[in-house]
Amino acid sequence: MRVLSIFGTRPEAVKMAPVVQALAAHPQIESRVCVTAQHREMLDQVLDLFQIQPDYDLNLMRPDQTLAGLTAEILQHIDPVLQKENPDWVLVQGDTTTVMAAALAAFYRNVHVGHVEAGLRTGDKRQPFPEEINRRIAGTLADLHFAPTELSRQNLLREGVEDWRIHVTGNTDIDALLQISARQAPVQVQQWLEEWGILQGKRLLLVTAHRRENFGEPIRSICAALKELAETYAGEVQIVYPVHLNPHIQEPVHEILDGVENIHLTAPLDYLPMVHLLKQATLVLTDSGGIQEEATGLGKPTLVLREKTERPEGVAAGVLKLVGTDRQRIVAETRELLDDSRAYAAMAHAANPFGDGKASARIVDALLKFPLDR
Repeated sequence: MRVLSIFGTRPEAVKMAPVVQALAAHPQIESRVCVTAQHREMLDQVLDLFQIQPDYDLNLMRPDQTLAGLTAEILQHIDPVLQKENPDWVLVQGDTTTVMAAALAAFYRNVHVGHVEAGLRTGDKRQPFPEEINRRIAGTLADLHFAPTELSRQNLLREGVEDWRIHVTGNTDIDALLQISARQAPVQVQQWLEEWGILQGKRLLLVTAHRRENFGEPIRSICAALKELAETYAGEVQIVYPVHLNPHIQEPVHEILDGVENIHLTAPLDYLPMVHLLKQATLVLTDSGGIQEEATGLGKPTLVLREKTERPEGVAAGVLKLVGTDRQRIVAETRELLDDSRAYAAMAHAANPFGDGKASARIVDALLKFPLDR
C-alpha cells in the first residue's frame, strides 16, 4: 500500500509526525511525505525534532499570501506529485488550507483521502476562519474519517457520513505530546526557568495568540489585558509569549508589550521547549487548538481566547474555559485563578478526553483493513 502524507504547518507536522513514524515502520506500507511549507520556519522545527525528511518540499510560503493565492498554489503544485506517486491514500490532518486543497487535489485524481482529526466543528463557518470551512470541505471529500473523540464522530454522523467510514482513534497530538514530554528538557528551558524565578516560586503564565480572526482589535485587546496583568502581579508572575511570525501579530504585540518588565516576548519556540514550558506553567492563555488539547492532557488550567471552540471536551473536562478577547473579562478570569486557590484547583486536574497515545497505530490499522475497491 502506498500512502502519501501531506501537511504544511507546524501543528499539522506535530500531529502527523507519529502517524508518519507508524507508517514508515509497517512492512506492508510504502510511505511518502509531501510538505507544502505553508509555514516555513515553524514547520522545519518539527521536521528536525521528529527526524522526518520529506520526499517533496513545495516551499510555497510567500509574504502576505492570500488564502486564494495559497489555495491555487497548493492545487497546482500537488497535482504533479499525485500523478508521479499514484498513491492508494492521501492523508491530511486537521483544518488548514493545505488540508482542504490537498484533499481536493487527491479527489480530482481519484485517490482515497484519509482525514486525521476529523469531525471537529464549532457550527460557525467564520469561527475559526477559515478553518471551519476547510475541515468541512475535507470531510466531504474524505473516504475515511479518523475522529479524535466520540463527539467528533457524532458530528460526522449528523452530516451524513456513513458510520463504517468513521474510526474513533483519539488525537495524534497526544501521541506526540507523550513522546516529546518524555524527553529531557532543553538546557535553554532550564536557564529560562532559573532566570525568570519560576524555580524559586514565581508563577508562569504561558500565552499563545495568533489566529486570523483575532487580527486587529482582538489581538490589541488581548495584549492590553496581558499588560494590565503584568503590572498587577509584578514580582509574582512571569508572562511568556512566543510571538507568531505573522506581521499582523508581531506589530501590535511588540507595540503594546515591548519593555514590560515581567513579559517575555520570544520567537516562536520549537515544539520540545514549548512542551516543557507548558509542563511548568501555572496557567495558559491561548487561541490555539493544539494547546487546548495538550494543556488538557497535562491538567493545566487554560483560558481560551476565542468565542467558540471545536474542542468542547476540554471545557466539559473542566480544564478549558472560553473567555473571548475582551480585555476586562480576560483580566477578571485570570485574576480569579491566580487569587482563588479553590477556583484554580477546580480546573487544575489532568483529564484527557483526547486520547491515550495510541491514535497513530489505530489509523494505520484502519488503512490496512479498508477495502480499496469501495
